[in-house]
Parts: sequence; C-alpha cells; structure tokens
Amino acid sequence: MIDGVTDLWDKLLGAQPDPPGLLVLLTALAGLVAVAFRPVWRVARNAVTIAHEGGHALFALLTGRRLRGIRLEFDTSGLTLSSGRPTGPGMMLTLLGGYIAPSLVGLLGAWLLGGNRITLLLWLAVVLLLLMLINIRNLFGVLSLVITGAIVLAVSWYASPQVQAIFAYAGVWFLLFGGVRPVFELQSLRRRGRMPESDADQLAHITHVPALFWVGVFLIVNLVALVIGAFLLAGQWLPEVSAG
Repeated sequence: MIDGVTDLWDKLLGAQPDPPGLLVLLTALAGLVAVAFRPVWRVARNAVTIAHEGGHALFALLTGRRLRGIRLEFDTSGLTLSSGRPTGPGMMLTLLGGYIAPSLVGLLGAWLLGGNRITLLLWLAVVLLLLMLINIRNLFGVLSLVITGAIVLAVSWYASPQVQAIFAYAGVWFLLFGGVRPVFELQSLRRRGRMPESDADQLAHITHVPALFWVGVFLIVNLVALVIGAFLLAGQWLPEVSAG
C-alpha cells in the first residue's frame, strides 16, 4: 500500500524527459491554427470559456464573495453568478478575472512544462475541472466539464509520455494564444453595440474608468502572459537550435 502511494506520488511530482524541440514548435503552430482557423475555434473556444468562467469564480471566492453558480452554454458563452457588494475591489477583481484567466492558466501551464512537470499539469487540470463541476448549474456545462476532465484524465493515466507531452504542450499553447482572441472579439462586439453589459462595461460602471481602458488591460495582460509563456516553452527547444 505504501509503495503504491509512493509510486503514485513519484509519478505525479516527477519530471518527465525533455520533449523534442520539434514537438514544442509543432504544438505551438497547432495551438495558433486552432485559434486562427474559425471552424476549429468555434469548437475549441469552449475550453477558453471554461477558463474564463473559472477565473470569475476563483476571484469571487478569493475576494470573499459567495459563488452562486456557473453556466456554460452550447454557443461557447458562459455566465458566473456571485453575491456580495455590487461595487468595490471584490466585484472589480471578479469582473477582471474572466478575460485574463485563460492566459494566466496558460502561463501557469508553461511554467510547469518548463520544469517538465507534464503529469502534474494534467492532474492539476483534472482537479480544477472537478472543483468547477461542483458549481455548474446547467446540463451542457456538466457534460462539457465531465467530457473535458475524462479526456485529460485518460491521457494522464493511459497515454505514453510522448502523447502526454503533445497533449499538454498543445493545450498550453492554445490557452496562451486563445486568451488574446476573445479580447478583440469583445471590442468588435462592443463597437457594434452588441455587448452593452460586457465585463469591460461593468468595470467602467463601478470604477468610472472608460470601458476601452479595461479592454486594453485585458489585452496587455494576455499579451504579456503570451510572451512570458512562449519564452518558458521555447526554452525547451532553443538549446537544440543553438547546438545544431
């Protein structure tokens, strides 16, 4: 029993071998294509929505607000409800957390992959999905999280180290790139008057700072996360390039 727990712990915290440089580069291209190619983005965007709503929920809890529930919709939109003061730092951070969450999750993933903690990254993703599942309030949201969690768990438990690496790197690159595109989509919809109650507009209402400023904050945070994350991941293949 003790040996089994020890082996499981070693598997979880142990570092995997360095991935081939070509793997890091190809998964980066795959992540970029998934974000840039509209038919793929329409489906894959659900993962970004999960991170977005999870960001709202996490910041709500961290600031002492009461989380009332999360909904994930078929059209890849979502809604997180929390109760507490309608103004103040808690509400401000809760609203701010949505659009920056996918990029910050991607940055955390890049940091873990930089240390070759691939299995730890996958298992941490499963735990976060399970915690989020507790607060889901609609059937599609439950199905989305269960299916996503099952895929990640299956890869982490049954797949070879090479497949785990491909899956983890592609997922992290996708979140890093995928955190940027929704900000441009947000501003495009705002400009056409189709999102009058967006996170940026709600932030403008409670802070008396223009909504465009908050759109800029989203964009800057996500671009910085992308650059830092790319640097962490590129460290896995740049030495090979230099050696070649």
